[in-house]
Amino acid sequence: MTFQRARTEEQRTERRRQILDAAAAMLAEMPVAELSLTALSRRVCLAKANVLRYFDSREAVLLELLEAQMAECITELESAPAPDGSARERGDRLADLFAVSLAARPMLCDLMASQAAVLERNISVETAIRHKRKIRESLQALVRLVRRYLPEFGDEDASALVQTVMLTAVAAWPASRPPQALLAAYETDPSLAAMCIDFTDTVRRSGEVTAAGLLACRQ
Repeated sequence: MTFQRARTEEQRTERRRQILDAAAAMLAEMPVAELSLTALSRRVCLAKANVLRYFDSREAVLLELLEAQMAECITELESAPAPDGSARERGDRLADLFAVSLAARPMLCDLMASQAAVLERNISVETAIRHKRKIRESLQALVRLVRRYLPEFGDEDASALVQTVMLTAVAAWPASRPPQALLAAYETDPSLAAMCIDFTDTVRRSGEVTAAGLLACRQ
């Protein structure tokens, strides 16, 4: 396939979308760690140098995909009606909503788990600024969501709940997906199986406990 440079802004936007769509399709088939720039370039039928005309690096592609996945997740969360009930009941419902919504998006969870340690390590300053601004917008939207469920909270408490849930999800995702050797070890010695955590339950309990603790501090 002969490379044709995108010359208009519309063409550049379409080419970037094609690259992002290809990366998303690949992440439906493999974990983040296995997606290479070479493989991505082959999927979109471009040389690596031509992919790099549109993104700084493989990591820049994946960070933009993370942002899009996060925005979709937030839109879904915002569409859920805020429940009635006591503050504790509303906090528990919100914790469950966070946990279930994240668990339903394995691509997002895998990207989040790789974000700080891998994806933010090979990008330009310009990409870093753009990415962090987008993530800040997402976090602010989540804070507003928390305050809709729990008007008892100010921004500080709502931010603390969001931060705890997201950090728990980042740590729980890889821990809840052990490699084959560990799965075999758990099967061989069932007493070790308790060390394999359940992602949804862990994130839910973290959110419930944090919300309940913050509510208790306000009493």
